[in-house]
Amino acid sequence: MTDTGTVTKSTRLDGLDVARFIAFVGMVIVNFKIAMGADGEDGILSLLTSALEGRAAATFVVLAGVGLGLGGLKGLDQTIMVTVKRAVFLLVLGLLNMVIFDADILHYYAFYFFFGVLLLPLRNITLIAVIVGLNAAFVVMIFTLNYDTGWNWAEYTYSDFWTATGFVRNLFFNGWHPVIPWLGFLLFGNVLSRLPLHERATQIKLIIAGAFAFAAAEITSLILVSQLAPIGQGLSDLVTTAPVPPMPLYTVAGIGAASIVVGLCLVIAERLKTSGILRLIMPAGRQTLTLYIAHVLIGMGTLEALGMLGGQSLAQAVTASLIFCVVATLYAVLWSRWFKRGPIEALMRLVAG
Repeated sequence: MTDTGTVTKSTRLDGLDVARFIAFVGMVIVNFKIAMGADGEDGILSLLTSALEGRAAATFVVLAGVGLGLGGLKGLDQTIMVTVKRAVFLLVLGLLNMVIFDADILHYYAFYFFFGVLLLPLRNITLIAVIVGLNAAFVVMIFTLNYDTGWNWAEYTYSDFWTATGFVRNLFFNGWHPVIPWLGFLLFGNVLSRLPLHERATQIKLIIAGAFAFAAAEITSLILVSQLAPIGQGLSDLVTTAPVPPMPLYTVAGIGAASIVVGLCLVIAERLKTSGILRLIMPAGRQTLTLYIAHVLIGMGTLEALGMLGGQSLAQAVTASLIFCVVATLYAVLWSRWFKRGPIEALMRLVAG
C-alpha cells in the first residue's frame, strides 16, 4: 500500500488503463446508439448518453497523447520512428474499417500520431499555443468553407470520401474527428504526460481544473445559445459544445471531461487494485484497439444479423452496448492469461515495432 499522497508508478499506469476502459465503454455506447438509430428521445438516459458524444472519443485521444508523451520520455528518436510506422499501420487498418463503418476513428488517429510525434519535442507552452491555433484555424475554416460539403446528413454518409479532395477535406475539416482541431486533444495528452501524474496533488488538480473547464464551457454555451438562437439557428450551432462541428467550446469541454476522467481514474486505481476490480478491467484497457475493431465487426455485425440496426430505442442501444462491453471484458481477461497483448496490438507490434 502507498500513502495517501502518492501512488506507485505501476498504479499510475494502471489508472490510465482504467481511463482507457471507461473511454472505450463510452465510445461503444455512442456508436451503438447511432448505429441502432436510437436518437430523438428525452429523459435522463438521453442526457447521459448525449453527454458521452464526443467526450468519450476525445478522452481516448487525450490518453493516446499521454501514452505517446510517456513513450517519448524513454527516447525521442526511437519513439518517432516507431510511431510513424504505427501511424501507417493505423491508416491502413482504419481505411479497411471505413469500408463497413463510416464513423471510423483509426485513420484519423494515424495522422494525430504522425503530427503529434513530430511536435513532441516542443515545450508545453508551445504545445498549448498550437492547440489554441488549431481551434482558431477551425473557426476561420467554418466561416470561409462549406461545412456541409460531401455530407448526406439524413443518412450520415460522405459522398466523395474516396477521392483525393474529399478525403483531405474530411480528414482536416468536416469529418467526424478532423485533424483540425482534434489533434489538439492528443497534444493536450502530451502536456499531461509531463506532469507528475503519480502525485495525488496532481491528480486532484486535474479533477478540479477539468471540472472548472467543463462547467465553464457548458455554462458559456448555454448563455450564448440563448442569446443567439433568436437571431438564427446557424449562429447558435457555432457556440454549442456538440462535437459536430467541433468549435472551441467543444474542445474546452472535451479537455475538461478528459482531465476529470484521467484524474479520477488515477485516484481510484489503488482502491480498485485492492478490491480486485482492477484485474478484471485492466486487460480490456490494454486491448482497446482490438476491442474497437471487435465492436464494429462482432458487435455491430451481431446487431445487423438480429435486424437491430435502425429503429431501436435508447434503452435497447444502451443494453446492447453494456452486454458487448461485459463480453469484451471477459474475453480480455481470458486472453490475457495466455498472451501479453491483444491480437491487433500484437500484429501492430510485429509489423511496426
